[in-house]
Order: sequence, then structure tokens, then C-alpha cells
Amino acid sequence: MTAVLRSVFDWKVRGFRVTEIIGVAILAAVVVSVYFVKAQAARQSAEIATLQRDISDERQRVRLLTAETARLEEPGRLEALSRQAGLAPISVEQRADLDSLPALASGQTTPEPADVEAEAAQ
Repeated sequence: MTAVLRSVFDWKVRGFRVTEIIGVAILAAVVVSVYFVKAQAARQSAEIATLQRDISDERQRVRLLTAETARLEEPGRLEALSRQAGLAPISVEQRADLDSLPALASGQTTPEPADVEAEAAQ
């Protein structure tokens, strides 16, 4: 068996041992694979940087929208807008309970004063 292995290691092609040729081929394959892995890692690194930039931009946008929402929901501003639109707080006469809803649905715009007094008594 050792004679067979020895003959394989001693076998030469145009002055080079077969083991040297195989070693160089393996080394070339390793170099090429490392190059491709490095190139892929660089692409992924660039993609990660782009995604992080997008995340940062979206966070900034969320902060701006939150500030805009807070400004739009400000009670003083809403009160001023409602006064400009002619809106006012609901008066006692405009309040209705569940029992008076059918009367309102039939076309009556406000509950009867008796209903308001009965509601106040409860």
C-alpha cells in the first residue's frame, strides 16, 4: 500500500508532481472563494448602511409627525377653531337619553322639556 501511495506522490506531469498541481489548484480555489465572500460582505455592508440611514430618516419623520400631531391636538387651538366654526358646548336641552332616541329619529330635533326634567330628577 505504501508503494502505491509513494508512486502517486512521485508521479510527475511535465516536471511537476501531481500533488503540487492539486495543491496549487486548491489554493487558487480558496483565493477565488475568499474574494467572492469578501465582495459579498462589502455589498451587504453597503446595504446595511443604506437600511440604517433609512431607519434614521424614518425615526426623524416619526418625531416630526408626533410633534405635528401634538400641535394639531392642542386644546386651545381646537377651542379657537370650534369658535370660528360657530360650535358651542352642548346645552342641557340638547342632551338625550336612550328612551328619547326613537322620538329624535322620527323627526323631532330636541327632546320634550318634560323629558329633560324627568332626566334631571333621576
